[in-house]
Amino acid sequence: MDAKQTDKLLTKHDLNRLWYRWGFTHLSSMSYEKLQGHAWAYSYIPFAKKFYKDDPEKQRRLLERHSMFYNTEPQTGQLINGIVASLEEQIALGNDVSEEMPVNIKATLMGPLAGIGDSIIQGIIVPILLSIAMSLAAGGSALGPIFYIVAYGILGPSISYFAFHSGYKLGVSAIDTIVGENSKRITDAFNILGVMVVGALSAKTIVLETIAKIPLGGKTQNLQVVLDNIFPGILPLGMVLLGWWLVSSKQISATKVILIMTAIITVGSLIGFF
Repeated sequence: MDAKQTDKLLTKHDLNRLWYRWGFTHLSSMSYEKLQGHAWAYSYIPFAKKFYKDDPEKQRRLLERHSMFYNTEPQTGQLINGIVASLEEQIALGNDVSEEMPVNIKATLMGPLAGIGDSIIQGIIVPILLSIAMSLAAGGSALGPIFYIVAYGILGPSISYFAFHSGYKLGVSAIDTIVGENSKRITDAFNILGVMVVGALSAKTIVLETIAKIPLGGKTQNLQVVLDNIFPGILPLGMVLLGWWLVSSKQISATKVILIMTAIITVGSLIGFF
């Protein structure tokens, strides 16, 4: 690589601008036609000014190809942004990379990264942080919500930053790891781990007991004691399974599920069951 090309390489400052421009604006301007596409174009404005300062046509093509529809999990999905940054750099330097390749890479990888990212972020990290926050807030302490806001505010950008710079360093070689069967195995592994985490958190954080009594040998016995001897935690488990069934099978929104559960608890309390 000659000195002229070296001078035009993306600096750490350039890469960080690409990272934070998309990372902190990916849903700032959204439509069903573009979703996160607007933020891609916004993030490449400094890139266009650096590499295509005197070529308006190349600027137009760059921003146009990064204005297309795009949607993935925003933290782990920054891996794609890093890969694309390395490809756009090669295009700007005049190397043998077509302008269609970054677009194809985005279209190919946004689905697998969405699956992997949702499994990690929504299935593992968020439930763990929320369980800690709920434990802190159980006694009325404000530390619960503060902990979650601060912890996720640090962890989310950290994952995003690491993913972006890893993608830039690996380039297209990262594709072998995150597409096809490899992607499915990674997603399945994180899904299983996520189910285990959610199950453990549900058993620990959901409190639901009955105060009903049942006749037993001429006396009355607390139904909760009987249930605990048969299947400890069966009522919280039943409520979790009900919520899962309503969302997955009946396609009911989370808000309606909360209202249904509230109605069940209210009626149960009024009749003396809970």
